[in-house]
Amino acid sequence: MKKSLATILALCMSATALTACGAPSAASSSTAESTSQAASSSTDAAASTDSTTAAAATEIRVVTSYGGDDGNRANYEDAVKGFEDATGNTVVDESATSNEQWKAQVKADFQTGSEPDVLFFFTGTDANEFIKNGKVVSIDTIRAEYPEYATNMLDSAMPLSFVDAKAYAVPSSGYWEGLFVNKKVLADCGVEVPDANTTWDEFMADCQTIKDKGYTPVACSLAEVPHYWFEYTILNQGDVAKHAEVPASSTDAAGTRWAAGFDTMKEMYDKGFFPTNTLTAGDADTFQMMADDQAAFAIDGSWKVGWFTGTDDAEGNVANIDDYTVTYVPGAGSRKATDIVGGISMGYYITENAWNDPAKRDAAVKFVEYMTTDEQVNKFAAGAPTALKSGIPEVSDTDSLHKAAIEMFNNKTGLAGAVQDGLNQTARSVLFASVKDIVTGTTPAATAIETALATPLAE
Repeated sequence: MKKSLATILALCMSATALTACGAPSAASSSTAESTSQAASSSTDAAASTDSTTAAAATEIRVVTSYGGDDGNRANYEDAVKGFEDATGNTVVDESATSNEQWKAQVKADFQTGSEPDVLFFFTGTDANEFIKNGKVVSIDTIRAEYPEYATNMLDSAMPLSFVDAKAYAVPSSGYWEGLFVNKKVLADCGVEVPDANTTWDEFMADCQTIKDKGYTPVACSLAEVPHYWFEYTILNQGDVAKHAEVPASSTDAAGTRWAAGFDTMKEMYDKGFFPTNTLTAGDADTFQMMADDQAAFAIDGSWKVGWFTGTDDAEGNVANIDDYTVTYVPGAGSRKATDIVGGISMGYYITENAWNDPAKRDAAVKFVEYMTTDEQVNKFAAGAPTALKSGIPEVSDTDSLHKAAIEMFNNKTGLAGAVQDGLNQTARSVLFASVKDIVTGTTPAATAIETALATPLAE
């Protein structure tokens, strides 16, 4: 059952990617309005909304991963304010940075009955527990009372639960993972920006050149976010079709690929390609090396574009956006560099507690509708794949980094969902906590994999 549901989810991701790559349709403003009364541009309608909601203003608790250091934090704050102004409702924002500690806290809140009214969270095995326990409401149930709910999304692209193959979360946007590049550092080192034809061996040679010049080749905290390099070093051992396979042991085909991927990370560590404090520093500190012109490369997700560029209301973190770009992670073996990691992995859930409270039910539905209009989704997506029927809009007046992101995604040849989503939170935490021991040689990769697999896996 687990494999069949994983296949369903993979098909949904593929459908999303195809939609995003296709020519964008002319989505009318009425589509966005039908999905969100709060987003109406009619002055009379807005006045009517304000007068009706003011008398029944409701407070809802919302938890998302748009914490203080998230690239979309400013966009999120703007959207929350817009929702509050339009509806008269109040959002108690309890967002935090997305990491394993945050995931564990969210799950603990559900276990103790302290879950929020609306949750922006992962759609893979991390959500299994609260879906099994009936803690969140399916989209079909919501549509029975709110027929227009999420109708601007492709049903075929809705992430399906591993538990019952039903859709529970409305996706705000999908994601891709790519190689962010500091072009200024590369130019000083006489190194070209990697492209669709760059091989892994060539990339490793470039990293050595960069290191010899006195820079850090790769900005990464192996202590906090080893998973980006985990995904690509494993993908380089196989291909898109095999990437979602979770090993049963360290010696089967998938387990061998995982061990080889970890060994590649160890080789990079041994060569000094990671920051000297990679085993102790956090992601915020190591990624800042990109902005400070101390590091050349970093793998991160589509959400990180906003960290570089900023928003209408917040400055970006770099002095000159044209000094940066995003490109493909160089490939090895049968994997083309243009085969990338991506899909739809997060969305907005409405909890059973909110649904069973008539006032909160309506406010929660309106909040999700507001956050998932075409306008909001495209603002957050920044060129990443989405589940919108309208696809990725054409952009003529934007910065060079956004253009590079859209070009990279549109020219991909394959899309693989993150294999870490096939592990539950406990197994994943055990695996990634062992990375520091793997790269320092304390623990063989095969032993770390066996230890992680010995923890309970998702059904």
